Amino acid sequence: MEAVQGRLDELGTPLSETTFVVFDLETTGGSAAENAITEIGAVKIRGGEVLGEFATLVDPGGPIPPFITVLTGITDAMVMAAPRIESVLPSFLEFAYGSVLVAHNASFDMGFVKAACAAHGYPPPANPVVDTVDLARRALTRDEAPNCKLATLARVLGSRTEPSHRALADARATVDVLHALIERVGSFGVHTLEELKGFVRAPTPEQQRKRHLADAVPGEPGVYVFEDGDGHVLYVGKSTSLRTRVRSYFTASETRTRIREMIGIAERVRTIVCATPLEAEVRELRLIAENKPRYNRRSRFPEKVVWLKLTAEVFPRLSVVRELKDDGAAYLGPFSSARNAEYARDALHESVPLRRCTDRITLRKGRAACVLFEIGRCGAPCEGRQSAEEYASHVKVAREAMESDVRPVERAVQARIDLLSAELRYEEAAEDRDRLASYVRTAARMQRLAALSGLTELVAARPAFAGGWELHVIRYGRLAASGVMPRGAHPALYVEALTATAETVPPGAGPTPRASAEETDVILRWLVSPGVRLVQVDGTWSEPAHGAGRLKARLDAAYPRADPGGPRTPREGRPLR
Repeated sequence: MEAVQGRLDELGTPLSETTFVVFDLETTGGSAAENAITEIGAVKIRGGEVLGEFATLVDPGGPIPPFITVLTGITDAMVMAAPRIESVLPSFLEFAYGSVLVAHNASFDMGFVKAACAAHGYPPPANPVVDTVDLARRALTRDEAPNCKLATLARVLGSRTEPSHRALADARATVDVLHALIERVGSFGVHTLEELKGFVRAPTPEQQRKRHLADAVPGEPGVYVFEDGDGHVLYVGKSTSLRTRVRSYFTASETRTRIREMIGIAERVRTIVCATPLEAEVRELRLIAENKPRYNRRSRFPEKVVWLKLTAEVFPRLSVVRELKDDGAAYLGPFSSARNAEYARDALHESVPLRRCTDRITLRKGRAACVLFEIGRCGAPCEGRQSAEEYASHVKVAREAMESDVRPVERAVQARIDLLSAELRYEEAAEDRDRLASYVRTAARMQRLAALSGLTELVAARPAFAGGWELHVIRYGRLAASGVMPRGAHPALYVEALTATAETVPPGAGPTPRASAEETDVILRWLVSPGVRLVQVDGTWSEPAHGAGRLKARLDAAYPRADPGGPRTPREGRPLR
């Protein structure tokens, strides 16, 4: 038979003919959204030869934290005369054009490069990316390398350059690591760029060995639980098709490092078939909160949220707390961090002259007034200058601002933003807008949650995918029952049977008395999804007319950042209009 030579597109791109740009960045911190690049180092190679190098310090536009200086040796004085990233970025992108980008822990470095491109109007690099961390994990055993740190791999693989947390030196060390790893994977038949990328994505031996764990998994919607040999929960997930989702963990499509590690430990998969996708989502949240699996990242600690409390005292004050009590106090939350709760407290203090001292003040026991009285920010009830009745009027405004009427806070903070903007004090105006954002977004969410959590019972239905209706019973914001009413069944009888067998949920205190805020959020999203019908409602389901929802929509349009403590957008520095 005559031999036929394959086409080049069938053979792929030989690694010996592939141009790689191996690069490393030094930065002011670990977040591409909040921190900046201080140094770029890159080496262009092909066929084992160095074609060129690129190295420059970068002025990050702000001070370098001391611990970063200790780590890298890069000081503020060193970058003072360096170019800014907007000057460096075009040259680096041109240097890397048409190559395969290589980095050690590439997601970190590429995150900063993409953030810089987005900030200065460049499209993100379309270059293929190779991560030497992923490649090392596939090519080396634990016996050969105890970890995949660059310093460890450089030592194990005999790099001629020792990593030093300086960009060009680390890029040169990564070049040596890359060459050594390419030699290793050659024994696995990896000779082209396409084969190299496929090798990194290939299932690990552990994934292939444990495929049998998915054999008995049903194809129904529900929750799956990976457990180790002692029955400890490792990971919890949900799916509309349990069999399809669980099988995917044992294929090349599963590339998450921590999940591949989890597969190596897992010995069984337990499944819980659910009547509806909503039930599966809620059960997933509850199981994660209950078991706190170490391989789940989200929803593990719903109890760690914080609240802003208007205390139940003779002269109440605003306090950041971690516990809801049935003590008659008003609460605003939940907040993901104490910092965001303090932002909201600052916004409320701007509009309501509540005391800020932490001492317990009664009608008989007081203390000397502080400087806030002198500047007109407090009526000094501690000295008896303000009666309990006068102070109660401020407390009433604060309670309403937390629960139903955001207008006083909006007016006060907006007036301050306008004043600061008129005086060109844009940084201070932006901070006040951050405070207003934290207050408004949390108040809007709480008012939505409280509206649903205040209902004794709500029954809703949505057309099921396979016919019939999905039915859910919600009591005080908690999912109490789920079911699917078959096509042609009598609705009244089916709803009556479902509500009769639903979980008994007693009322409680606070905006989320019987479920986590996340569970009630999930239920709310389902309730406003297309096709949902309200079957019966015990109570009045409504949000306050002057609540935060109205202002939140306007704020989100002008200020799209989700977290007031996160990265700033180009719109910052402008008043909220």
